[in-house]
Amino acid sequence: MDVRAGIILLFCLMGFTCADTVKFIDCGSSTGKVVTVDINPCPNQPCELQKGQSYSVNVTFNSDVSSQTSTALVHGIIAGVPIPFPIPIEDGCKSGIQCPIQQQQKYNYVNLLPVKSEYPSIKLVVEWELRDDDKKDLFCIRFPVKIVS
Repeated sequence: MDVRAGIILLFCLMGFTCADTVKFIDCGSSTGKVVTVDINPCPNQPCELQKGQSYSVNVTFNSDVSSQTSTALVHGIIAGVPIPFPIPIEDGCKSGIQCPIQQQQKYNYVNLLPVKSEYPSIKLVVEWELRDDDKKDLFCIRFPVKIVS
């Protein structure tokens, strides 16, 4: 097992034992259905994200389609404008999902949400998408956060 897989496995295990389920809005999951969204740590909602820290995001979803690939896109929505939010691994197949994705199966997507020190202290909405081979959303979720110093 490579280091990246070990880290993902560690976050998967952490996600099941100490993550906090967050309220989310489905923003257009067309080829899948979200079951739960967990962020660690997030004891209060909206989640307060400390600058310079990373947070584990675990999305459990059911796929309605088969797909060889999956690609994540994350945006911070500020005043209605989506701003790209870089994540360490865009490939969903390297983020806890065993690819190819099978129809009618449940998956746990796990990734990190790094909060850079230079980000402003602000309330915003995070939009997280995971797209299939046809660039349709296996899931699309939105959840509020507050970036703090």
